[in-house]
Amino acid sequence: MRSDASVPGGAAGRETGARFASVVEDIDAGRSVFPLPGSGRTAERLSALRAAAEDDLCVARLVEGHVDALAILAELGGPRPRAGQRWAVWAAQPPGTTLEAVRSGDGWALTGRKPYCSGAHACTHALVTAPAPDGPRLFAVAVDPLVCVPVEGTWQAVGMAGSDSPDVSFEHAPATAVGGVDAYVRRPGFQHGGIGVAACWYGGALAVARPLREAAARRSAPHADAHLGAADVQLHAAGAVLDRAAAEIDDDPSDKAGGARVRSLRVRALVESVCSDVLTRVGRATGAGPLCHDPRHARAAADLAVYLRQHHAERDLAGLGALLARPQDTR
Repeated sequence: MRSDASVPGGAAGRETGARFASVVEDIDAGRSVFPLPGSGRTAERLSALRAAAEDDLCVARLVEGHVDALAILAELGGPRPRAGQRWAVWAAQPPGTTLEAVRSGDGWALTGRKPYCSGAHACTHALVTAPAPDGPRLFAVAVDPLVCVPVEGTWQAVGMAGSDSPDVSFEHAPATAVGGVDAYVRRPGFQHGGIGVAACWYGGALAVARPLREAAARRSAPHADAHLGAADVQLHAAGAVLDRAAAEIDDDPSDKAGGARVRSLRVRALVESVCSDVLTRVGRATGAGPLCHDPRHARAAADLAVYLRQHHAERDLAGLGALLARPQDTR
């Protein structure tokens, strides 16, 4: 990890980066295991992501990016990751993104700016999406500070501050194409990976619910008990949906049945709704106390509120509805 005092999030960003590096060391050594999706152990993968998020959502965000990158490289036959490398997936493409890929000798080069690059100061390598002359592509890039520079002041978040997600400016950065045109979004693993993010949201909601459970255990209060019961029902349902999704992925890892996109949209929408409801219920039941006097809870709540916005809300629900109603028009 680069020891840059200007890491977004200040001390939180540096601490997150150090903890992320420690988790990657454990993965490299086999002490921490995140099986590949569709390997027959997808439930174990989702459980590991949930546990990481329940402990710290910012660290989990970087860990999820790293293990997602490993899965993408395995699926698309990209460069083989080496021990000590910390990978990210930088695939956000909001309006105004200027990053482009051009041919450079026998390879490619990236120039322009990419937003929302989580782990910009902590990662050694990244998978980056960019338009190329022949269409959208995915590229593997070494995060070299001479050609990949985090843009100061572009990550001002309070929630998820430690995820260190600024814009990154690329200046003719050498890149290796991974897969073909549109391969990143067309592969079955794109949908499987989206469910991995939902598992992180779920872990974050479990952490947020903790003060409500503790408050209800200390004294009887009918309204708090009701909120706890409702939150438990929601969280139980989300956990069951994730378990079912894991089993379905393992039954059809290559998506021969064509159900991966519907599954991902359904699971993400359900888990996002559950997490949003848990945030509301915990706040209503416990009041301002935990948010003002429990720094761990305050950070977990703020982090989850921001992380959930990786879900595209009504846009994703509209996409699901269109896919169900008119599948012939949404291929």
